[in-house]
Amino acid sequence: MLHLVQLSHPIHGRRVAVVDEPHLRLVSQFTSVYDAAVAAIGAGQKLEQRLGQQRTSDSLAYDAIYDGRSGWKLLPPFDHPHESSRCFVTGTGLTHRASAENRQSMHGAPTTETDSMRMYRIGLEGGRPEPGCVGASPEWFYKGVGSIVRGHGQPLDVPNHGDDGGDEAEIAGCYVVGDDGAPYRVGLVQGNEFSDHLMEAKNYLYLAQSKLRSCSLGPELVIGADFSDVAGEARLERAGSVIWRGPLASGERWMCHSLANLEHHHFKHAEHQRAGDAHVHFFGADLFSFKDRIVLQDGDEMVVAFQGFGRPLRNSIRVDRAPPSPVAVGVL
Repeated sequence: MLHLVQLSHPIHGRRVAVVDEPHLRLVSQFTSVYDAAVAAIGAGQKLEQRLGQQRTSDSLAYDAIYDGRSGWKLLPPFDHPHESSRCFVTGTGLTHRASAENRQSMHGAPTTETDSMRMYRIGLEGGRPEPGCVGASPEWFYKGVGSIVRGHGQPLDVPNHGDDGGDEAEIAGCYVVGDDGAPYRVGLVQGNEFSDHLMEAKNYLYLAQSKLRSCSLGPELVIGADFSDVAGEARLERAGSVIWRGPLASGERWMCHSLANLEHHHFKHAEHQRAGDAHVHFFGADLFSFKDRIVLQDGDEMVVAFQGFGRPLRNSIRVDRAPPSPVAVGVL
């Protein structure tokens, strides 16, 4: 597996580097993973082969950058570097039993099967089709465009119109659409999908609005990652102390849909086959602190750590406490 990071420096600009613990080896030609992926598609090469030709002996100390003690800053490890609005951030829900059970609890104490559990059961019954066949469609949601994505060490924001901000540790796929309209998976990355669970709990039909939040990826994009069985841990820290933690179990073993089925149902839409676009798609959460009714506070730290996906992803939560006011729309 190849682990990549993207960095920026006020003098040296933007760079791509290969993780070679405890160092980062800079890549010579490309300043973004996106550009390297586009070049690899055009040349009919694997991304690892393309980047292997550009790896230099120039190295940086990873510890100082990761800890925020360097002029170099970690960026999200995947983006659309030329036009952030052409990076679409989406996701699939109810792929893990724990998420379906948590959603079920938001319905109160139902005496019959809820729509949420029906959706999960649909995945269990039809989400793993035989090769060459189309399986059941999963729940799908839109989060925003590339401007909402944050990197390691950057805060995730609760807007003043929001009710809450909650951790959602997940694995996401990063994609580029080639000139032929075909999607190519660049790699997989750990992330914090981050959403408003209090809003969703009022009524699960608020799901769409609850997802319109910032999110984070990284710090490393993994090329050739094994997605069969991915263990990990999520935790929350307040003033340097751990206030909540829990084990993570993701990957196809723990999901009701296969990866191929999730990718098919995202990219079957013509709107998602536009040449040159980038996509980040979250595959669903196994565990989040809202299950235990944890209320995150301004300054709390969220940590996501999946085995095999590099160093942990750490982000603080930042709450906008300004009173909301109506948005005035001009009339032409």
